[in-house]
Amino acid sequence: MRERTRPRGDAGVTAVEFAGWLPLLILVALAGLQLGVAGYAAQQAGSAARAAARTAAQEEIADTYQDAGRAAVSDWLDVSFGPDSLCGDEATVTANVGVPSVLPFLDGFGDASRTVTMPCD
Repeated sequence: MRERTRPRGDAGVTAVEFAGWLPLLILVALAGLQLGVAGYAAQQAGSAARAAARTAAQEEIADTYQDAGRAAVSDWLDVSFGPDSLCGDEATVTANVGVPSVLPFLDGFGDASRTVTMPCD
């Protein structure tokens, strides 16, 4: 009786197919990670704007609102504060957080920006 053998031409095909798909899979994973980082930056911009506006609304410590906003953001993110309107009837603060890039060949995703208004004491 004769044994069946596999054709020799198919050896290693799976490894070659995997090696072909691997760059695409890594790119899709990095794109998903980039969306998560952009969402996190937007959330941090909201936290910075709220903390800064809450501080700016208190007249005795209003000049420290930028420090309060920076303290509310993760250290690895860059935060800046836009044109602000400090106490009259209300304090308005705009926080801009730069969206960092995790994709090695793309940069410049811009800023996540949030504006918060609080009534002054």
